[in-house]
Amino acid sequence: MHSRPVGAVTRGTTNPNRLRRQDRWLTGPQAWRLRRMDDPPIVVDLGYGASPVTAVELHDRLRRVRPDVRTVGIEIEPSRVAQGRELLAHNPGLAGLSFRRGGFEIPLDAGRSATIVRAANVLRQYDESEVAGAWERICSRLAPHGLLLDGTCDELGRLSTWVAVTPDGPVSFTISLRLAGLGDPMDVAPRLVKSLIHRNVPGEPVHAYLAALSRAWTINAPLAPHGARQRFVASARALKDDGWPLRDGPTRWRLGEVTVDWSAVAPRA
Repeated sequence: MHSRPVGAVTRGTTNPNRLRRQDRWLTGPQAWRLRRMDDPPIVVDLGYGASPVTAVELHDRLRRVRPDVRTVGIEIEPSRVAQGRELLAHNPGLAGLSFRRGGFEIPLDAGRSATIVRAANVLRQYDESEVAGAWERICSRLAPHGLLLDGTCDELGRLSTWVAVTPDGPVSFTISLRLAGLGDPMDVAPRLVKSLIHRNVPGEPVHAYLAALSRAWTINAPLAPHGARQRFVASARALKDDGWPLRDGPTRWRLGEVTVDWSAVAPRA
């Protein structure tokens, strides 16, 4: 166990319901990771920021899947940990939620590992060269079949992207968009995860992927009168028909969410 937390203090920006899209994915397609555990699973909200609100929301949503889940909010900044603990002192209904000081080393009780670690808007503040090392360190603290969600989003959570990482490496990349009022899926570009944001240039796979999604959205403009959901579903189906290895189907597409194999968007060496 490290004597000092590993990592740097984040800016701490947060808003209520900002991470709902990531939570919805963790409690949807990834819920099996929680259900298969014999012991109460541990889920970590790493670097939750200046307010503990997103950790509280995550815990509430996780309990609908696994009532005995243990959610741990981890922060480097001591005052943020103190704020979380103060909240718990006045809200006994938040059983199973705790806060502690730490970083990428993921300090948990002796012998315990995390089923899921959500690191939202954390690694975007690091250099791209530091991402792989952070992934490796965090994944070393995962339980078998555990998952790291490395994600980012805009201030209101309307545009979000994330990479799913296992101890064997990254496995998928997800884009989740608020469809109402969406102009172009390419609008998500400024919110790409750190491992991809500087690779959104011609010649890189992620640039080709975003361009293909944008093109499909444009081609399916005639469906706009039927609603943005129908248009996005048709756009995602066009991607799949064109050979992009999508991991999901219409049920998720209707939410403005599309997940593709990491190998299809991974940065070129």
